Amino acid sequence: MPPVPPPGSPQTRFTTLDRAQRVRFRRAVTLMLMTLVLPGSAQLVAGNRRVGRIALRTWLGLLVLGAVALVSSYVWHGVAFWAGTDTTFLQVLRLGLMVLAVGWAYLFIDAWRIGQPLTLQRQHRLAIVGVNGFLCFSVAGALLFGAHVVGVQRQFMISMFGDGAAVGASHGRYNVLLMGGDSGAGRWGLRPDSMTVASIDAETGKAVLISLPRNMQNFPFADGSVMDKQFPDGFDVEGMYLNGLSTWALDHADLFKGSESPGVDATIQGVEGITGLTMNYWAMVNLEGFKDLVDAVGGVELNVRQPIPVGLPHEKTFHYIEPGKRTLNGHDTLWFARAREGSDDYSRMARQKCVMGAMLQQVSPQVALRNFEDIAGASSAMVSTNVPRGEVDRFVELALKARSQKIATLSLVPPMINTANPDIALVQQKVADAIARAEGRAPEAETAEAAPEAEAPASEPASESESESAPVAPATPTPTPAPATPTNPPSVTGGSIGSLSEGYAANQSEDLGAVC
Repeated sequence: MPPVPPPGSPQTRFTTLDRAQRVRFRRAVTLMLMTLVLPGSAQLVAGNRRVGRIALRTWLGLLVLGAVALVSSYVWHGVAFWAGTDTTFLQVLRLGLMVLAVGWAYLFIDAWRIGQPLTLQRQHRLAIVGVNGFLCFSVAGALLFGAHVVGVQRQFMISMFGDGAAVGASHGRYNVLLMGGDSGAGRWGLRPDSMTVASIDAETGKAVLISLPRNMQNFPFADGSVMDKQFPDGFDVEGMYLNGLSTWALDHADLFKGSESPGVDATIQGVEGITGLTMNYWAMVNLEGFKDLVDAVGGVELNVRQPIPVGLPHEKTFHYIEPGKRTLNGHDTLWFARAREGSDDYSRMARQKCVMGAMLQQVSPQVALRNFEDIAGASSAMVSTNVPRGEVDRFVELALKARSQKIATLSLVPPMINTANPDIALVQQKVADAIARAEGRAPEAETAEAAPEAEAPASEPASESESESAPVAPATPTPTPAPATPTNPPSVTGGSIGSLSEGYAANQSEDLGAVC
């Protein structure tokens, strides 16, 4: 057993000093860890208690507020959607995160001061500086990054959505006209390449995609509209089609006094006259910018049924998308939707619907959060819309509901509709029937056919109104592709199931996902 040094010897004093140094070091580390877990607790124990009380009460209040927000968002998703779309709240949250970052950093620095770093040994001092710097910059950096993300979201809401008044649902549905147009100098959406009405149930989110061919002619306009007054007998201008309404309106902008987008207004008036639906809102999609959105979400998986050319044969990057389930980047997805080789306009429309359906189903909230900043940047450059900011939370909620449901489609194309001289009564009947089926109601044609079975007994005379009513002619059945069997595989044209003569499955289906 080694001899014990006598009290007061240099060795004893060194041991006591070393022990005291270790105690002070542990105390300094503890104060910083206390600041990390309970901001202000270090000041309550060994510093300015007034600052500590303010900080601790603020932190506990924020924890309670956060817990209430989480529970409310779980019970009612509308709270989260409102918080993510209200620009005033986002600005308050952004400033709050910045103030919190500065305040927490101050508490870390104060905890370091309270730990009396100058009384520590050199290696302990360096360790304390490193720990304090790591905690301070980590916490403050995370909060400042959160403030940046909130700022991006706020700027996205301001730049993409307007501040107009909300429009109520029409007969329980929101009808949004989606137009796809090429970008370019002075060409934003002058001639829409595609037009689709998304008719969305205001309660369930069940969606029906109604596509209109760009080459439709001889169609009426909404009653009393500017275009209806100019063309009371329908749009019968030689060589002009539905997608030319925008150009015509811009050439006659003086007719649309006070309108910021006469081309869109004219197109909406035509779509309303054709479908019989009232449009609540519109959105113009820059198809070239669409590829940036696809890249932002990490690509989209599509079922490629035939080789699809990407680019033009003389280009160095020309290639084919081979058949099979493929995850495509933005460039290839755009070509999948727009390629013309071996296709007709209606098979392209079917492929475009498959892309729309895939994006809706595959872009989950988790994907959106992981790629939030890229999505926001791509979307603000891709879409122009009149949807007001106050309605965005409603449509986000409806979109999430729609993800769990089948998407119904209807395309007003041959062989059902003659685009050169469309039967508007038949068109509107088909639209009404598609919406009725989506809502779980029997279409009017089926109701009319079933009516004779429910006639009153012969002893009861029919009412005068019933006797004078004209019989309802059943709608013309639409040819559909023959069901696929091992000996009868489905025909595929231009990458879509079906053909021009028999129709394309994706253009008229109760379940878009099943035919894509």
